[in-house]
Amino acid sequence: MRTSDFDSKTTIRGKVPRIPFMEMKREVLGSQHELSLVLCGDKLSRTINKKYRNKTYAANVLSFPLNTYEGEMFLNIRAAEREAKKYAMSLAARLALLYVHGLFHLKGFDHGTKMEKREPQVLKKFGFSPLSP
Repeated sequence: MRTSDFDSKTTIRGKVPRIPFMEMKREVLGSQHELSLVLCGDKLSRTINKKYRNKTYAANVLSFPLNTYEGEMFLNIRAAEREAKKYAMSLAARLALLYVHGLFHLKGFDHGTKMEKREPQVLKKFGFSPLSP
């Protein structure tokens, strides 16, 4: 058993904006939930998406609940960079949004009004604009 409730690994080169990943995880999932976060690029995201979802594109975020209190997330930095430019927002804001979105999927939320209401609340609490697309 791990001694931490949060583990991260970066599989790409380059700088990643500072985002309070652990604190956001605790806000959405609680401290009892263990999360493994992989910061990746298009290649790994596409491979994982094909293997587990039979989709051929590089997803921006993939969340996999392992059991009630454990999960894995793959956050695609390259997709977030493209989307940040497209939506005229900072990379940090886009990554935070995708991360929180993935956390709510791990919590069991589906796309819809409940998720759309809670995501901006969490983002705002951590200093990210809740109005970002």
